[in-house]
Amino acid sequence: MSKLFKSILLLAMLPLLFLGCNSVEETQESKIGMILVGPKNDKGWSQAHYEGGEYAASKLGGEMITVDMVNPADSPDLTIPSIAEDMISQGATIIFATSDDMKDGILEAAEKYPDTDFVWSTGDSALVVGRDYRSELKNVANVMGKMEYGQMIAGCAAAIKSKTGKIGFLGPLVNDETRRLANATYLGAKHCADGDIEFDITWIGFWFHIPGMTLDPTQVVNDFYDSGKDVVISHIDTTEAVVVTGQRAENGEDIWVVPYDYKGACEQAPTRCLGVNYFNWGPEYLSLAQKSRDGKFTNEWLWIDPYWQNLEASIVGYKHGDGMSSVEKAQVSKFITDLKLGLNLFTGPLNFEDGSVYLEDGEIASDIDIWYTPQLLEGMK
Repeated sequence: MSKLFKSILLLAMLPLLFLGCNSVEETQESKIGMILVGPKNDKGWSQAHYEGGEYAASKLGGEMITVDMVNPADSPDLTIPSIAEDMISQGATIIFATSDDMKDGILEAAEKYPDTDFVWSTGDSALVVGRDYRSELKNVANVMGKMEYGQMIAGCAAAIKSKTGKIGFLGPLVNDETRRLANATYLGAKHCADGDIEFDITWIGFWFHIPGMTLDPTQVVNDFYDSGKDVVISHIDTTEAVVVTGQRAENGEDIWVVPYDYKGACEQAPTRCLGVNYFNWGPEYLSLAQKSRDGKFTNEWLWIDPYWQNLEASIVGYKHGDGMSSVEKAQVSKFITDLKLGLNLFTGPLNFEDGSVYLEDGEIASDIDIWYTPQLLEGMK
């Protein structure tokens, strides 16, 4: 091959070489910002988001910038806009804010940085008929799984296992989200119970324990068991209920627990765990990050149904625990199948705890009826 031909060939290849370099550079520059309300290793809500973000970043060939423990107790001087500014300076092109408590801050940041995409998990700023709809914020999307189904399954498992019919629900703070999920848990328990149930809720005051600011969840769980409950369903971000249940069971108590949020939450007391309803954020976070990268991001409101054909791949999953016998697992699986086939427990007649009518006989709640839940249901304490 002559030197002249080699030179011509090299010149012809140069555009392809540069195109290849730019493509690699763009992939490497895919950066996701992840703002977590609790520790990234809490074996609950924050860890589920953290691992979802890692999944999305790895699939994009990029990286994730994380700031965790963003709450008034652990980080009183941090603001969401300042965190966003720092993440953007490091190259983040999409930022995930993963708590309802981050609402004001993430909307302020989105307004301040219109060229950056933001995802507010659990929010309603992109819901056209929502109370907090912000039509001008085209760079904010909301995403949440329909965990109401997961909570129904958790309640069903608790009712099937309970010998006393007395169930304790360890709640975080009180808002529309936690009320609707608590109601769903009660409906699942009531549906699967063999007889009457006693369903008591204690709210600790935040998503997890903050000494001096919230009730101590360890004490609340002990109080549940001391009062005769034999199953506790945890709806807080962390695993105190699992730990306490395991400790007391080692001393001979016949008690059980259902944790929440994270697939591995049963690991601290596997033989006492009835199962866990958990979030799998990875696929949805990847989809949103890809849209952002490709310039197709919109202010969409996503409230996503479980993928019933394969709960392992669903944003809302359920994992059976070792605390259930094979017969009990089969009962729970039958309930899951019924939900898949269209069983809707948000069907009247249902009243609120103050006696007012929620749903008339045969009336089915709309998504908005469920999303904005003003009260607990009649029959819950």
